[in-house]
Amino acid sequence: MVTLINQGVVLSADGSFAATEDAALQAEGKTKTMAYQVLKSHNHSDNMDRLQLKFDALVSPDNNYVNILQTARASGIKKFPVPYVLSNCHHTLCAVGGTINEDDHVFGLGNAKKYGGIFVPPYRAVLHQYMREMMAGGGRMILGSDSHSRYGALGTMGIGEGGGEVAKQLLGRTYDIAYPPVLAVKLTGTPRPGVGPQDVALALIAATFQNNFNKNKVLEFVGDGVLNLSMEYRMGIDVMTTESAALSSIWCTDEKTEEFLTGHGRGDAYRKMQPETGAYYDGLIEIDLSSVECMIALPFHPSNAMPIREFKERMPEVIREVEEAGNKIKGNHGEPFSIQSHMRNGEFYVDQALVSGCSGGLFENIVAMADILKGYGIPGSGLNLGINPASLPVMADLMKQGIAGELAVSGATLRPCICGPCFGVTDVPANNQVSIRHMTRNYPNREGSKPGQGQMACACLMDARSIAATVRNGGKLTAATDLDVEYRTLKHHFDAKIYENQIFNNFEKGDDTVELTMGPNIADWPKMQPLTKHLLLKTAGSYHGSVTTDELVPSGEASSFRSNPEKISEYTMISRDPEYVGRAKAIRSLETKRREQFSSGQARPVQTGDVEFDALLEKLTKTLGCPASDITFGSLMVSDKIGDGSSREQAASCQKVLGGFANLANEYATKRYRSNLINWGLLPLRTEEKLEIPVGSYLLIREVEQVISECKNPVKVQLLDAVTGDVKKEIFCTLDTLTENERKILLSGCLINYYRS
Repeated sequence: MVTLINQGVVLSADGSFAATEDAALQAEGKTKTMAYQVLKSHNHSDNMDRLQLKFDALVSPDNNYVNILQTARASGIKKFPVPYVLSNCHHTLCAVGGTINEDDHVFGLGNAKKYGGIFVPPYRAVLHQYMREMMAGGGRMILGSDSHSRYGALGTMGIGEGGGEVAKQLLGRTYDIAYPPVLAVKLTGTPRPGVGPQDVALALIAATFQNNFNKNKVLEFVGDGVLNLSMEYRMGIDVMTTESAALSSIWCTDEKTEEFLTGHGRGDAYRKMQPETGAYYDGLIEIDLSSVECMIALPFHPSNAMPIREFKERMPEVIREVEEAGNKIKGNHGEPFSIQSHMRNGEFYVDQALVSGCSGGLFENIVAMADILKGYGIPGSGLNLGINPASLPVMADLMKQGIAGELAVSGATLRPCICGPCFGVTDVPANNQVSIRHMTRNYPNREGSKPGQGQMACACLMDARSIAATVRNGGKLTAATDLDVEYRTLKHHFDAKIYENQIFNNFEKGDDTVELTMGPNIADWPKMQPLTKHLLLKTAGSYHGSVTTDELVPSGEASSFRSNPEKISEYTMISRDPEYVGRAKAIRSLETKRREQFSSGQARPVQTGDVEFDALLEKLTKTLGCPASDITFGSLMVSDKIGDGSSREQAASCQKVLGGFANLANEYATKRYRSNLINWGLLPLRTEEKLEIPVGSYLLIREVEQVISECKNPVKVQLLDAVTGDVKKEIFCTLDTLTENERKILLSGCLINYYRS
């Protein structure tokens, strides 16, 4: 299905690729890709190797736009310089925490009025579908504070980043990044009936995630196979490229692209895009669409994917592996996680089926489901099927063309246009149940269960077609290609009046006299200390394996508290290490007491009441020959790999609020997580050495200000004896490449401090 070629290739006139190591061909060919042309037109530096990008539009959902707006306001924003879409599709449990979710919406609308934003009220659209329908176009770039900000199928390079990067754009600053590697994704053939975009996406993710093939790279989709895909099919593949760890994506455009944009009243946004002959790519992915099978991604990652056929062949073995992984996550909380009972007579049965949001809730997916379910009625005695269309225009057309009625008769329910189950805030399955879902992620407890409270469920990703086939077979796992179905090719008709009547577009019409309404949960960022001469760290969390952003700060109802930095920080690592917050707070408390007591230039450390810490600090002031005020003290998180998953900035800001000053890892899973660390003043230390650093360990970085300002690599991190203060071990780390602005942000303590100054 998927072939990887890990060497440089050049595009030939006939569409084939030839390997090359010719430096001159590579340099010339680099400029002939679609990605290069788009990046060049948005670059504000005079160096294409060190990009400083400004975007055409920005977008944020309601579970993080409050933090971004608060950051921008604290940094002195006057107006939104480009269209900024505030979408209200994530906060859907408005009863959680009382009024706070709706308070966020009121605050968001006030900012749109004050600074000139675009406000998409709740239940009108999932943010990425709105951006496809109304904002994306040929040659554009869009930055979103949600990791699935992908609009490549329309010729737009979308990048999902943490809120700090969006705040920078709001302040007229640039997105700084080294020129990324670009991979060609050559599509050939035509998918078989029953094989959907999620199947192609899961095959791609399975082939590229674990080996980091796509990590922080741009995927450029080319080949005759592109012509054989509808626009929605392309979008369904494109949005899932985030799960392969790619930085961005872009596709060749054609008459279908133009038709889509014209149908949405934006024909002028079309631009013919294709690479030139001789375009050079840093690698090649070949996907034969005709060979792609119906896929299933098993817990607990989209890359844990295989054909449904293979799963059935290896079912007992695979289920044992899933249970072992699940019980590691659940630990000793309640009865062991088990899904053995779902194997019956050589088949596998599921309990719940959901299709939702930016990947699943597209018109063609839902029509195909209606075709598969034609003549079938879902009994109310067990398995249910829920569908969240991606936007109100999609929902309206499903009603107008009778598809919604057909699904209702079959027993499927159409829900509001929200992210819902994709975000873990609706349709949480029962303990030990299996849910099949056409959405973006199936991370641990992403479906809303709470392993730390003895609850554990199993979410598997599949395409809407195989989900419908499974439902039709009474819950027995079934590939859509196993059924003989007559699929309709209905055309989606977009009704522009829906948005004309209901979307508040106030771009370039801001009114600075507007007074913002701030609900009781909306809090300002706490004061954050800049670095001093030396940095002393105490390990608050140390983990083996990968730490995901869902573990750092969970989704689900916890997101309701993201407008309050202190409250949301209480959820940090709660599902994996409930003691982390207490340890981090204890470290923060010591630093707070210390800074409240000492005066500048004082030679002797103050007494905090912690005998071990006070003694160690006194020894260090003598060893380093400096006053106590020259030493910053904070917490540290250590793990092999940190940051896989969402772009949520709270994964870093919560550590900072709790007194964190650094992460130490062998690998940072994504560029966006590393950026979040930097924007919140946390050093992204990385080492090749094996990390065996227990909780409670003290580490010292001498002359940290100089290390950062001069970007000195390697960085020597000294593991200290807590009693004597002697150096037990030196760990050689790197901060990798830091831009000048990133160095200043780290030295200032965070992005807000930097822009305030």
